Amino acid sequence: MSVLTAGSGTAATAEAAPDSGEKHRLTALTGLAALSLDALASVAYGPEAIVLVLAVAGGHGLGFTLPVTLAIAGLLAVLVASYRQVIAAFPDGGGSYAVAKRHLGRRTSLVAAASLVLDYVLNVAVAVTAGVAALTSAFPGLYGDRLLICLVVLALITAVNLRGIVESAKIFIAPTAVFVVAVFALIAVGLFRDGPVSTAAAEGHAAVLTDNATTVGALLLLKAFASGCSALTGVEAIANAVPSFREPRARRAQHAEIVLGALLGTMLIGLAVLISRFGLHPVEGVTVLAQLADASLGHNWAFYVIQFATMVLLALSANTSFGGLPVLLELLARDNFLPHVFALKADRQVHRHGVLALAAVSAALLLFSGGNTNTLVPLFAIGVFVGFTIAQTGMVLHWRRERGANWRGKALLNGFGALLTGVSAVVVTATKFHDGAWLIVVALPLLVLSFETVHRAYARIGERLGIGRVPEPPCRARSLVIVPVGSLSKLTCEALNTAVSLGDEVRAVTVTYGDREDREAAAALRRDWELWNPGVDLVELPSEHRSVGGPVAAYVRHVHTNRPDIRITVLIPETEPARLWQRTLQNRRGAVVARAVRKNTNAAICRLRFRLT
Repeated sequence: MSVLTAGSGTAATAEAAPDSGEKHRLTALTGLAALSLDALASVAYGPEAIVLVLAVAGGHGLGFTLPVTLAIAGLLAVLVASYRQVIAAFPDGGGSYAVAKRHLGRRTSLVAAASLVLDYVLNVAVAVTAGVAALTSAFPGLYGDRLLICLVVLALITAVNLRGIVESAKIFIAPTAVFVVAVFALIAVGLFRDGPVSTAAAEGHAAVLTDNATTVGALLLLKAFASGCSALTGVEAIANAVPSFREPRARRAQHAEIVLGALLGTMLIGLAVLISRFGLHPVEGVTVLAQLADASLGHNWAFYVIQFATMVLLALSANTSFGGLPVLLELLARDNFLPHVFALKADRQVHRHGVLALAAVSAALLLFSGGNTNTLVPLFAIGVFVGFTIAQTGMVLHWRRERGANWRGKALLNGFGALLTGVSAVVVTATKFHDGAWLIVVALPLLVLSFETVHRAYARIGERLGIGRVPEPPCRARSLVIVPVGSLSKLTCEALNTAVSLGDEVRAVTVTYGDREDREAAAALRRDWELWNPGVDLVELPSEHRSVGGPVAAYVRHVHTNRPDIRITVLIPETEPARLWQRTLQNRRGAVVARAVRKNTNAAICRLRFRLT
């Protein structure tokens, strides 16, 4: 089913006029700020995820931090190269969903879409809770209000995105730049240190380290690799949101993807080098990044700048989802897998319904978790690995079918990446299954089932509407317009003027009741109607109960039964007050009548607004 249709004149005008929405789209720089916060902020928890796993093997295990990080950086390079090709091959966005749709079939594409939806939603919840956790670590007095703070932060990010993705990108450029510069400064200074300049941040905190364990097996390294791959979440966001960029869209998106990969890879490797150089190990209550800042820059103002920048960027990294998910929802809606309302855009190129839906589901997750990051982290990153694997598998088939220059090398690169991310997805799911990852295993097929259900519903609707088939020529039938009235007024006059312009025959109807006051009011209306003599019959509809909509609907059914060949329209006149607060003074009878007629008849409903200026 088509989401929106336009006449030929409108289409011609749209083609002739320049795209006035270009100013509301992203450049490479603003795209980096709007869509890369998730990936860049992951350096705050990616290296920590690695050392937490390796700490099981004691100090000997921590010695493998740099090799594991180099392996992750290699996978990052493969992913960046792959998604750069995805951007070029699928400039309409959608990432792994678009790739799978073309090369792997509908069902696989829906699995990819479902995995991306889950990852985006979880990213918002994890990012907000992690940012607030950093805040409450600095100000413990706020810990009891962390859920409320999470919801306030979510509301602020939502409000910014409702103003447009470019507006959000402009706001986020400054904190992104501060964070990146601060981390690079930390790395640069730390490389010239022979040892940590300060360990004040970790003093008094218990070490998370096994004393006597020395064996480092392949399974432990694989688990550390899979955990550290949480730093790769967000790499796909730019490929999903290519339509949000300015022309030339694909080229700008590719530039943003390359810069993201370079920044993220350099920061991950640099931090891993410093972890090995300073011999840091995880401690309870203090992040590895905080220890590195303390060791490299000292426990001074620079330490707090990095902590504050990390806190802000973690909270704002939720914006990656607000930039990528609404575009994905638009593609799903165009393919009839989601309600078509998600394909609509407001001013400033905003997918308003997608933004609001993401905010609502994320708020529900925050309420479920109580604002606790540890409740959500086990659910995180599984979806993105599934998406990575599907995208790169699809790209292998893409190169085999295209058979362009060096297609074998490109296919081999994507195939190797699919193998790595597929193994990571299995390992992460298996190791975190009992910690809550089973929810993702359940939610993923349920989401795919929902997509299929919506698609079947649209197919049935399309069949009933005859979409795709040439309909019979329109034919004119005699029309009857029924106008419910309650008294004589300018509103009644305007309604009858409109009705006689619309129909061949017009009837006014009024509902009467048995009480003495009501009988007197009905008699007065009948007398005034005869004096006015508008040329329209007034039909009285007696009602035993004080109901308005039921008698009108029953009369419409009665007319249709006796005259099935006539087209019936119910014209409902309503006043529209000049001031918003005055709407609370209305009796809402028009809405009641409209609801009863719509529910119980096939008549057309026309609601006439009479503005009280």
